[in-house]
Amino acid sequence: MYRSLGRHRLAYRAQISSYVKAGLIDQAIKTFDEMNKSNCRVFSIDYNRFIGVLISQSRYDLAEHYYYRMIPQGFSLNSFTYSRFISGLCKVKNFILIEKLLQDMYKLGYVPDNWAYNIYLNLLCCENQIDLALGVVQTMVGKGREPDMVTYTILINGLCRAGRFDSAVKIWCDMVRKGFNPDEKACRALVLGLCRDGKVDLAYELTLGTLRGRIKFSKSIFNSLINGFCQAGRIDKAQAIKSFMRSNGCEPDLVTYNVLLNYCCDEILLEEAETLMRKMERSGVEPDVYSYNELLKGLCKANQLDKAYLMMVNKMEAKGLCDVVSYNTIIKALCKASHTKKAYKLFEQMGGKGITPNVVTFTILIRAFLREGRSNIAKKLLDQMTGLGLLPDRVLYTTIVDHLCKTGEMWRRACSVFCDMVEKGITPDVVSYNALITGLCRASRVSEAMHLYEDMHTRGLCPDEVTFKLIIGGLIREKKLSLACRVWDQMMEKGFTLDGDVSETLVNAIHSNDASCIKI
Repeated sequence: MYRSLGRHRLAYRAQISSYVKAGLIDQAIKTFDEMNKSNCRVFSIDYNRFIGVLISQSRYDLAEHYYYRMIPQGFSLNSFTYSRFISGLCKVKNFILIEKLLQDMYKLGYVPDNWAYNIYLNLLCCENQIDLALGVVQTMVGKGREPDMVTYTILINGLCRAGRFDSAVKIWCDMVRKGFNPDEKACRALVLGLCRDGKVDLAYELTLGTLRGRIKFSKSIFNSLINGFCQAGRIDKAQAIKSFMRSNGCEPDLVTYNVLLNYCCDEILLEEAETLMRKMERSGVEPDVYSYNELLKGLCKANQLDKAYLMMVNKMEAKGLCDVVSYNTIIKALCKASHTKKAYKLFEQMGGKGITPNVVTFTILIRAFLREGRSNIAKKLLDQMTGLGLLPDRVLYTTIVDHLCKTGEMWRRACSVFCDMVEKGITPDVVSYNALITGLCRASRVSEAMHLYEDMHTRGLCPDEVTFKLIIGGLIREKKLSLACRVWDQMMEKGFTLDGDVSETLVNAIHSNDASCIKI
């Protein structure tokens, strides 16, 4: 009899295996259920194999079902299957079951492999569950499983993304102390994070300063540090890293030159920028559209509009390196210099050059014509934009709201445009709110302005100094001094200060005994 049952068990296993190989998973599930209902005894190995198949097919709900059916029978998964199960569940973010499986493993004396731990840690970091991730690593080490290079990289990346740079640096130093040589991903995560936080010296010290000679740094790391020092206004240090980069057999590439070009053009160092362009070409690095657009930007900032236009037409267009950004740069500069007619003419030329204007193009021109009081042309441009299937963005909506608020009694239309922006799913920013609050306060509609101020808080948007001054000024004009004092308190909590004469008015109101002058 036992031999017969053994043969039946082998037959069931063979049938399940053949269904799995043929991709007939539903048939395999049906056969496994039949095996369970038969007189054949099902062993732990059967559950391990079957749940492993379900995991490989991403059938996690069924894997969970059979796992809970298995446990009361005194069976358990082996360490490998547990690890694969945890890895799979990370794809569907089933945190509850992951924690359950971890606890079950620990009770059995099992520990997930590094692969499973790393996938789980990556999920936690992506979900901004940084403290939980750090706790998992502590448990991992306590159970005798040492973090590997991937573990450290995930943690450093997650901590930097969360702005927790002190913790990231601590883990980096721990990693280096243990003899790990950071890989490209770990270096990039730390350098980018620290540079974004303005800690470029620390980024340099922890990488080039400490690990020079131990690891070979990529162009990406060098470029990130060069960019960090340029952002900090320290071009001398950026140039020194570029020289060090070259002396270590790592030639500057297009990104390197573009980073330096960006700095030079932002600072209007046009001779240096043009020298850089020539160096690029001599080094065999062909400037791209970004390179030329940066130089274009620099020329426009220096008010060399004719030179910028000639470079775009004669050089950039000839090389096929002219795009909508190029046109927008010159159109914006012309509008800023009150050459709106020239800007509009350039706009009309775009179509003939095969370059389609975007929302930015229209916004620049609409703002310029509204500023000049030529709302008929602004309306024509807006109609043309929507005719191209382009929808106004937050900047354009704010531009229109701001214009309406500055045009006499147009605050009602401004409110309508503002509501339309919100209804279209575009979230107003502080500038948008300030534009409408300005119009409402000018129209003595301070109550409506206060509603907007409160709506900002509801949306998690922090008022800036301009917002506070607008609201407090409006409240003072309407003699609502106690409410103005309350807003002033909120303003000071945010670290902003009022102008001397305004704060003096409020201080006098606080110390006044004439309560009748205070309207709540």
